[in-house]
Amino acid sequence: MAKNRDQDTFNLSFLDVICCGFGAVILLLVITKIYEPVTIEESREELEALLLALQQELFEIRGDSVALDRNLDSLETELATEETLVTSMRRELQRLQGQFQPLDDEESLELKGELLAARQSLTKEMQKLLKNFRPKEDDTTVGGIPVDSEYIIFVIDTSGSMFQGPWRLVLQMVSETLQVYPEIKGIQVLNDEGKYMFSSYAGRWIPDSPTSRRSIVKRLSGWNPYSDSSPVEGITEAINTFYEPGRKVSIFVFGDDYPRGSVEAVVRYVDRVNKADSSGNRLMRVHAVGFPTQFSRGTSVNALRFANLMRVLCERNGGSFVALTRL
Repeated sequence: MAKNRDQDTFNLSFLDVICCGFGAVILLLVITKIYEPVTIEESREELEALLLALQQELFEIRGDSVALDRNLDSLETELATEETLVTSMRRELQRLQGQFQPLDDEESLELKGELLAARQSLTKEMQKLLKNFRPKEDDTTVGGIPVDSEYIIFVIDTSGSMFQGPWRLVLQMVSETLQVYPEIKGIQVLNDEGKYMFSSYAGRWIPDSPTSRRSIVKRLSGWNPYSDSSPVEGITEAINTFYEPGRKVSIFVFGDDYPRGSVEAVVRYVDRVNKADSSGNRLMRVHAVGFPTQFSRGTSVNALRFANLMRVLCERNGGSFVALTRL
């Protein structure tokens, strides 16, 4: 019986060893399957692609670095140039300041005394000359503006900068202008584009009456047609339509800027149409009022061009140009 037990134990141990061996073989096969050559080849390709991408990024970074270095060199050169210029300007400023040093106390007092003596002498001379002076009375001007016209045309800029800005002042000045002319034969109102305020009176005069004047001011308070801020079209329409030899007409232009066009060309055109008579007087006067709406944001080129245009037109066409300094 003892011999049989030993044989049974041996047989069980041998089977255990055999099973473990088979299990190890299976495990090796599984591991080998995971890392078979195909998988290794795919991993290698992925690594090579990643390496190429990293190399490309490196090249791009190096290129950007070279470009930045060049820009830095250029900026450093510009900075050195600017520093040299600043140094030169500082030296020039010091030189100029040295030339215009204030006078010392003795020189200042001496110069002040000479100026006071000259002023006293000039005042006595002026009193002597003005002793018998009598200003010439002229009923045809008010504040230097001739008021001898029989017809009045208003050319008003209706752009946003005017309508949303000094429009109440425009209404006030139109009313005051009409008061200067108590009796006239006709009135007309156009915007800078040449559009008539009252389409029923397009191309013909509005008869002057207290009712007409009140209607003009009332309609003007809300009148806001399209405008490009150039007064040329309105002035051209007024001259071409209402010019007539022997008819005394005054054109009043209210605006704030002149964005485009040649000032010289407009002046030549008006000279050609609004010809002077034998005495050199123009039959259509041109007056203008400039509103400083553009200067709230600094000096405006368009505002200066408007002032230049109106100044020349008024000077050559017997009128006056008034440039307002504040609203």
